Amino acid sequence: MMTDYSQFKVQLKELSGLVETRLASGLSGVLIPDDLLKSMEYSLLAGGKRIRPVLCLSWAGMLGAGQDMVLDFACGIEMIHTYSLVHDDLPAMDDDPLRRGRPTNHKVFGEAMAILAGDGLLTHAFYMMTGTGLPAEDVLAACREISGAAGPGGMVGGQVVDITATGSNNIGLDSLKKMHAMKTGALIRSSCVCGALLARSTGAGETDAANSAAFGESIGLAFQIVDDVLDVTGDEKSLGKQVGSDEFLNKATYPRFFGLEASKRMAQENVDRAQESLSGYSGKEKDFLEDLAQYIVDRIS
Repeated sequence: MMTDYSQFKVQLKELSGLVETRLASGLSGVLIPDDLLKSMEYSLLAGGKRIRPVLCLSWAGMLGAGQDMVLDFACGIEMIHTYSLVHDDLPAMDDDPLRRGRPTNHKVFGEAMAILAGDGLLTHAFYMMTGTGLPAEDVLAACREISGAAGPGGMVGGQVVDITATGSNNIGLDSLKKMHAMKTGALIRSSCVCGALLARSTGAGETDAANSAAFGESIGLAFQIVDDVLDVTGDEKSLGKQVGSDEFLNKATYPRFFGLEASKRMAQENVDRAQESLSGYSGKEKDFLEDLAQYIVDRIS
């Protein structure tokens, strides 16, 4: 039986709305050249469900931290995510023409400006994240966590594995899992962990950080498996991006290794594990996170 997502969608809209509003003003007050600002805002304000900052806000809220104190940090995470999309779409990377239903950044502003827009978003993210009123040691711990997830041992390294594997018939399952854990999963996992770290002043501890990591790791893998499946079964109009590119580029994906039905089962198994990590909590944030996990996989049901 399908989950009733009516309340979940209300909460998601509220949280993503908070993020959207703050992102719209996040670049103000900084002397940014007009062309660069337009390019940065083109991708940053292109919409989306803002899942990563929402995860950060939800974990922090479940553990007692106020949304207003965590919001700027959460928005910084979205800036890091957006920079990665701008760079991934470049001709030297995935060479994608569409993102969220619009031409990709380099198609509109040129490759040089797109590179600089990504650079600007990445660096301004840390300007945003260090501007909270939370205890400095908690912010430092969260910055260390997110920078590790975004860097060469995480998202950037995962993109290298992806580039190296593209077009190869020799990549194994272990390499596929490593690539997804680094490229997609690391930032999702870290978004949850940062929420727990930023709530330490309200009582969150090591157990909460471990639970947030387990939750984020499981939904991160589920998210990637679903993304692989949708590249086979989805349509460009509803997804807002080109489909079928994984097969065209001979990329290693879960459907390629396991087939569609087995991939769908694996996604659900990861969602189940994510929900198990929430068993010690209660309240609307816990219910929201449970629904969010299931919502990821129900996209391919």
